[in-house]
Amino acid sequence: MNDQEPEFDAVLLAGGRARRLGGADKPGVTVGGRSLIARVAAAAAGAGRLVVVGPARPELPHAVTVREDPPGAGPVPALRAGLAEVRAPWAVLLAADLPFLGFAEVTGLRRRARTGTGAVLVDDGGREQWLAGCWRTDVLRAALAGYQGASLHGLLSPLDPVRLATPAGERAPWLDCDTPEAVERARRLAGRAGRTVVTAEHGPRPARRGGMIVLEDWLEVACRELGLKASDVDRDLVLDLARDVAHGVARPAAPLTAYLLGLAVGRGEPARDAAARITELAEGWAADPDPV
Repeated sequence: MNDQEPEFDAVLLAGGRARRLGGADKPGVTVGGRSLIARVAAAAAGAGRLVVVGPARPELPHAVTVREDPPGAGPVPALRAGLAEVRAPWAVLLAADLPFLGFAEVTGLRRRARTGTGAVLVDDGGREQWLAGCWRTDVLRAALAGYQGASLHGLLSPLDPVRLATPAGERAPWLDCDTPEAVERARRLAGRAGRTVVTAEHGPRPARRGGMIVLEDWLEVACRELGLKASDVDRDLVLDLARDVAHGVARPAAPLTAYLLGLAVGRGEPARDAAARITELAEGWAADPDPV
């Protein structure tokens, strides 16, 4: 978080009874080495507040935890409890069992929502996924205040949200983990991700080995996950900077310095100017074994 007013808070519904999973702790189920709720929380990176409606989660120590009354009463009471903790003008509403929902989809929802009252993800059949959306906080509060029903569809559909469709594929962002079979499938797909490269134009293709080809593939996939454009990344500039710092200072300083460059660029400093200054500093560091 920064000193500026956050644009959005995120509400994660994580208090269901998970009957189809035999009453297991569904948000705590691991897929690809991380719990489901941790994966969804990562998709909502940048939220001013992360509100978890359900039991406290040790993997999310900074989250605000609340419970619906009574626990397990359903998504509408859970939303009502979570929304009471929202402070930002926009609220991202997410289920805690969406292993392949990414930062790119949440960013897309937030951008689409600005044109109206909110935005909701739709699956490949055109069905709204009410537990993957972004809403104006005041509109959502007003709708809840006068709503006596029990379904999210009945609550949210009259708000006429913008619909966001995304490419389907095997790792579709709306896939949930309601059953043991769904969990196992998600684990298989997550395990396969390390051996597959996904491109926007051509879909999955086998990962290729060898130097810059693998690097280009990784850059493309990482940018898609973060909602960025690979064309906006000056790859050679960053690699040259990391090389100079690794040689002039120490190898562990290279990734940290690349991160600092990103912070400076995010603050508005031209990338090449910042990189030139850091390179000069690293060269001077190498020349002076005991810098002041």
